[in-house]
Amino acid sequence: MKMISKLAIACVLAASSLTAVKAQEGHGKIKEVNVEAEGKMPAIRLINNPDGTCSFQKGFIPTLKHANTTTFWSSNKTEEWEKNAHPAPRRQYVVTLKGKIRFKVSDGSTFLIEPGTILLAEDLKGNGHSWEMVHSKSWERLYIPISEGADDLFITKNN
Repeated sequence: MKMISKLAIACVLAASSLTAVKAQEGHGKIKEVNVEAEGKMPAIRLINNPDGTCSFQKGFIPTLKHANTTTFWSSNKTEEWEKNAHPAPRRQYVVTLKGKIRFKVSDGSTFLIEPGTILLAEDLKGNGHSWEMVHSKSWERLYIPISEGADDLFITKNN
């Protein structure tokens, strides 16, 4: 299990820092090959409303785009207070490695986060959000804070 988590962390780091691939071509010459951002990863963004409540938007984050971040950490522990309504402590990506989590926002709406969907926490004020684990006993995740003033890369899904 630890090996899978380490592999997942390595994949996230590689994906977040890759903008070009250097390919070896005959006689030792190096040619830079640009990789276009054709893919996208599903994402859900928690936001504050003008009245202090929290809601969410569905969308995606383009792949192979540099996110302006400087650190990350992992967690597999949860405190009881975390399950109660609270605002996000900072703008951050939360990448689920294992577990299924149901989030709830101010108006009672819910959504599920599973591995493969990125949570973008930007509800920094007010009551925030709450969550609970669904059919799982643990939630393994990476927290990746977004640098102050940086673009979150989130693109809202047009329904």
